[in-house]
Amino acid sequence: MNVTLLGPQRRPTLDQAVTSLDPHVSIATVTAGWLEREPDDAELAGLLDGRGVNLRLYARWLDVHRRDPEFAVAEQEHTAVLEELQQLYLIQLDAALGAVFTVSQRGGERPRARAAALDDAHAVLRLVDDNHVARVRAAQASFHEAWPPQERPVVQEHRDDVRRVLQGSAAIVVAGGDVAVLARVLHLFHVAPWVPDTVIAWSAGAMALTERIVLFHDRGPQHPAHAEIYDDGLGLLRGMVLMPHARRRLRIDDTTRMAMMARRFAPARCVVLDDGVRVDLTAAGALPPRARVLTAEGRIEELVQA
Repeated sequence: MNVTLLGPQRRPTLDQAVTSLDPHVSIATVTAGWLEREPDDAELAGLLDGRGVNLRLYARWLDVHRRDPEFAVAEQEHTAVLEELQQLYLIQLDAALGAVFTVSQRGGERPRARAAALDDAHAVLRLVDDNHVARVRAAQASFHEAWPPQERPVVQEHRDDVRRVLQGSAAIVVAGGDVAVLARVLHLFHVAPWVPDTVIAWSAGAMALTERIVLFHDRGPQHPAHAEIYDDGLGLLRGMVLMPHARRRLRIDDTTRMAMMARRFAPARCVVLDDGVRVDLTAAGALPPRARVLTAEGRIEELVQA
C-alpha cells in the first residue's frame, strides 16, 4: 500500500500528491468529516482533475437513520454510552497527568528516587489510557453483537455500494473535518477491507486511519485540554499518533509537556503534520527519514532513521 500523509490543506498540495496516478483512473473521496457540507467538494474535484468519486458516507449514514429508525435509536444510545465513558476517563486522566507533571517538576537531592516515582506515575497514566481503550472496545463489541450492522438491510445495501466504488478506484483520498464522524462512518460502511493500493489523507482524515485516535489541543479557547485517546481508527497506519496543526494546537515551547506526550504514547511516534508537510510512508508502512516527530526530550525533530 502506498500511503501519503499531508499537512492541512489551507493551501492545497493534494494536486501534487496525485500527479503520479494515471489521469484516467477513478479516485474515491471521503468528505464525511465536513458533515452537511459533504457534497461541497468542487475544489477537491478540481484538484483531482474530475477523477474523484465521493463515497458520500455522511449522506449514507443519514439515510440509514431515516430508513432504519430502530437502528438509529440504538446507535444514539450507544453514542451516549461512549460519551459517558469518555467523560469518566477525562476525570481519571486529569489526576494521572497531574501526578506525572508534579513529580517531573519536583527537585530534590535524590534523582534516583524521583526517577522511580516518575516511572510509577507514567505507569498509572498508561493504565488509565489502556483501561479506557479496553472499555471502549468492549462497548463497541457489545453494540455490534446486539445490533450487527451487516444484518441491517439498509447498512448492507450501502456497504455493497461502497465496496463497488472502492473496487473500481485506484486510490482513496480522505479529507479532514470531524474525526468522530469520520471514524464512525468508515467503520460502519466497512471501508478498510476494500481500500485501494494508494491512500492520501490529511488532518482528521489521516487520524482516522491510525490504530488509536488521539485528540489534543493545548491552546483551547478556555484552557489547555489534555491529549485524550478517543477511539480505535481503521488501523491502516500503525506505530504512529498523528498530530495535524501541531504548531497551532500544541505548546511546543513547553518541552516538559511535549516530552510527557512522547513518552506516554511510545513506542508509537507522535508525528507532526503542519502546513505544507508531506510524508510518504515506506512500502512496509513505516515513517520515512525526515518525518517530523516529537522526541523524548520534548522537541520536534526530523526522524533520522525509521
